[in-house]
Amino acid sequence: METKGLNIILASGSPRRQRFFEEMDIPFSLKVIPVVEEFPDNLKGAEIAQHIVKQKAAPFQDLVKDNELIITADTIVWNKNQCFGKPLDAKNAMQLLLSLSNTTHQVITAVGFLQKHKWECIHEISEVTFGPLSETEIQNYIETGSPMDKAGAYGIQDSFGTLNIRSISGSYSNIIGLPVTQVLEKIKEIIQVQ
Repeated sequence: METKGLNIILASGSPRRQRFFEEMDIPFSLKVIPVVEEFPDNLKGAEIAQHIVKQKAAPFQDLVKDNELIITADTIVWNKNQCFGKPLDAKNAMQLLLSLSNTTHQVITAVGFLQKHKWECIHEISEVTFGPLSETEIQNYIETGSPMDKAGAYGIQDSFGTLNIRSISGSYSNIIGLPVTQVLEKIKEIIQVQ
């Protein structure tokens, strides 16, 4: 993709997001400045993801150059009025997955676009319905280590997701961690006004 001299910087350590950017054929570089992800208790759903995305962009605020676009992203699982991020440990992963058993939850990804004099944030919401999950299935999955770096302690792209998810509504790539179509549209829009 032609970026008209705009340098796109993906501020995400997620290998899944990096792969999506490669698939979108967008030239980008990686730069991650770790932040403590916290949010006020009164925030709900998409507000949480948007808040964290802004936190992730904050360290770049004084560093961003005129020809740069910094992209930050955060995915959360919103279930029964609770925010599920990445599990703290194996025990927490078990708790999270048991609470998703036989229910429908939302997967919300917010994506921030920081330029020298502009900040924009979009978000996407998908719904995922799990069938019944047994403790044995969950334990076997946790032992693979895969749930530990994923919001809600699962990856829809893992065999665990394939075998246990009954239905999804909305963007599939959003559930993996980036609403690709929406992000691509926004990047094209930003390049247009370059």
